[in-house]
Amino acid sequence: MPTGGPTGGHVLREAIRGQRRRVVSASLLGMTHQGCEALVPVVIGAAIDTAVATGSSDQLLRWLVVLAVLFLVLSTCYRTSARIAEGAGEHAAHALRRTLGARVLDPRGGADAGRLPGALTSIATNDARRVGSVATVIAYAAAATAALVISAVALLRISVPLGLLVLLGIPPLLWLGHRISRPLERRSETEQERAAHASGVAADLVSGLRVLKGMGAESAAVARYRTTSQDSLTAALRAARSRAGHEGAVLALTGVFIAVIGVVGAYLAMRGSISVGELVAAVGLAQFLLGPFQLLAYVNAEFAQGRASARRIAEVLAAPAAVEGGDETKAGTTAGRLTLHAVTLGALRSLDLDIRPGSLTGVVTRDPAAANDLLRCLAREADPDGGRVELDGTPLTGIDPDGLRRSVLVAHHDADLFEASLLDNVRAGAGDGTAVDGALAVAAADEVARLLPDGADTLLAERGRSLSGGQRQRVALARALAADRPVLVLHDPTTAVDTVTEARIAARLREARDGLTTVLITTSPALLAVTDRVVVLDEGTVSADGRHAELVATHETYRSAVLA
Repeated sequence: MPTGGPTGGHVLREAIRGQRRRVVSASLLGMTHQGCEALVPVVIGAAIDTAVATGSSDQLLRWLVVLAVLFLVLSTCYRTSARIAEGAGEHAAHALRRTLGARVLDPRGGADAGRLPGALTSIATNDARRVGSVATVIAYAAAATAALVISAVALLRISVPLGLLVLLGIPPLLWLGHRISRPLERRSETEQERAAHASGVAADLVSGLRVLKGMGAESAAVARYRTTSQDSLTAALRAARSRAGHEGAVLALTGVFIAVIGVVGAYLAMRGSISVGELVAAVGLAQFLLGPFQLLAYVNAEFAQGRASARRIAEVLAAPAAVEGGDETKAGTTAGRLTLHAVTLGALRSLDLDIRPGSLTGVVTRDPAAANDLLRCLAREADPDGGRVELDGTPLTGIDPDGLRRSVLVAHHDADLFEASLLDNVRAGAGDGTAVDGALAVAAADEVARLLPDGADTLLAERGRSLSGGQRQRVALARALAADRPVLVLHDPTTAVDTVTEARIAARLREARDGLTTVLITTSPALLAVTDRVVVLDEGTVSADGRHAELVATHETYRSAVLA
């Protein structure tokens, strides 16, 4: 974790601080509830001494009224405290999910490095819920502590030895409970990590299900998931055993402690040091103490799991950015000149490329890695290891990443669709929405809409799986065009589209992007035919530059890449 980044403790403190008012209110009400519960055996003992032993009906009625008031107050406080405490936990978890969402969507990137999408989902749900639960159990801890203090004071009034026994015995018990929770904390962190990995593998397999079936690789995929799931189950069982052992050990310790209180109380009653009513009160308080101790054991376990989850959340929040931010914002003043000076990244080797403003430029490469690295540079998902990329003469490293994405849109070949209507998918990136209809027509996505039951308002399945490959590509292309960015980079936008439709899209695309910088990284002859210029990359550098027709006639590598 980078120095100065948030730690697990910081995440916990911020979660609690954000719900301070709710936690304080729930704690006060919980303390009142537990205080009233602790007073119940004391009142019963007093009733025995002053009413039952003397046969006074008036005293008995008076104490019954007091008991009724106590039960009314404690039941009201319990319900209200529980509602506020649970609300604090839910609000804390929601705030954490928003913070995680903001970090994952940060234009500088980096939060998803080394993590499957399902793992991030697990952290934003399960781990956030566990950290939020800490805000809930703080109120429970305060209530249990108040119950112990009030019980100790009541026992001191009955008998100094009984009171001292409780006051001196509670701190060692709490310390032992904390020590016993350490293995649970470690195993809970392992459990969450394995569960997140299993979730990520499952999401990965589901997204590639069609490919797996086509390759006949279902058995290998099932074996992979079975192994991952078994690891997750083993970790979960170890954590469950640890929690059961923790709760059993704490319960055994408190049981022995309460038994000692009862024995000492009985001994004092036999000696005549306390009355029968006081003995009843002492035994009642000893039995009552079991509840607060069990509550503290639960709180300890929740804290242990919350600390483990907080560390996992902190790792995401502290993940280093993939690229550093700049100060300049280009939106609204972008001419659209892209310049690459001796760029080296992955498969790119000292690449020099100048793309004129307002031009429609094709880039052809037979190396998918080179195409991917070029896309990463232009989208600034990664900075070059050497050289620089400029937009209108300004290095991309000096431009604010969010502002850059408002000027330059890089549409990847494998862009996913959302589980929303076709129309909502297209206008997801559109500013005022005025370009949506035109984008649908250019990408021939309006034809797709006409084939759907509810037209453009038809709800698409997750990732657009209810559409064919070509239909998904057309909707994704329409979404990119509707954003109406000064610079648009498209990677193989029509590989699954039939040739007739592809030719129409190519002609409309040139007209729609007239005067705006457009880069097509593709080997499609239909798209390359409408470009102003084509650049051929070989071994990560420019090997040819010219018009499509000229290159087809004179360049063997180009001809084999485009017409093969």
